[in-house]
Amino acid sequence: MSTPTTGQALTLSDLIAPHLPYLRRYARALTGAQQSGDTYAASTLEAILADPSCFNAESVGGKVALFKVFHKLWSSSGQPVAELDDGPRARALQHLASLTANTREALLLNTVEAFSVSEVADVMEISSDEAARLIQLARDEMQQSVSGKIMIIEDEAIIAMDLEGICSMMGHEVTGIARTHKAAVKLGLEEKPDLILADIQLADNSSGIDAVADLLEELGDVPVIFITAFPERLLTGERHEPAFMIAKPYVPDQVISAISQAMFFSSTDTLTS
Repeated sequence: MSTPTTGQALTLSDLIAPHLPYLRRYARALTGAQQSGDTYAASTLEAILADPSCFNAESVGGKVALFKVFHKLWSSSGQPVAELDDGPRARALQHLASLTANTREALLLNTVEAFSVSEVADVMEISSDEAARLIQLARDEMQQSVSGKIMIIEDEAIIAMDLEGICSMMGHEVTGIARTHKAAVKLGLEEKPDLILADIQLADNSSGIDAVADLLEELGDVPVIFITAFPERLLTGERHEPAFMIAKPYVPDQVISAISQAMFFSSTDTLTS
């Protein structure tokens, strides 16, 4: 898409396109799956095309306006997640449903999508005081609810140590840190993790995505959080994509929120609640 020249009026596409990958990321984190998240994002676009007046970018900006339309649809649908008959994943979703209403949404908007408290209030159509209360409540509820084993795939020592410290602070056990594709596969097979936290580019110029793909072939359905400086390159809709992603440079709250979300949607048997 070409960038409008100075003085040229922005089209609806110009206002929405830069923010669409992040809406899809957010929708996937809420629902716990790529397909269901993308369905909600597509419904948001359809709603705007049907009634462009609902997308009021002039008053709040394109990103807030886009997420605000999404939230109206999300709230009116009852905020559902995938229905599963039995198993650990179903129990995790049941636990998720017991959280205080709207706390998860407020936390994700603030920590992962980097909205200010006032912007969260705009998106959710609540007061700033209520938005701040929901964010804090979400932190308290989610950090206390689930713990498990986390494997870290990261070639930068300082970042790896930082991630390890965050995981430990949250009460999780770090099974180890791998810097290469080969080391990651070996570590993951030695002790199955409940969650994998993976960088995209590794020390031997191999791909963290490929390492995770090889691990999941052996381990089955383990939740993964990818860390990348270019999240929009993975959120194209052209292939299987992660539901959870952190953009570099990150802040600790983003990591905490993503881990808590991913643990909720985990399908492993070893998680405790």
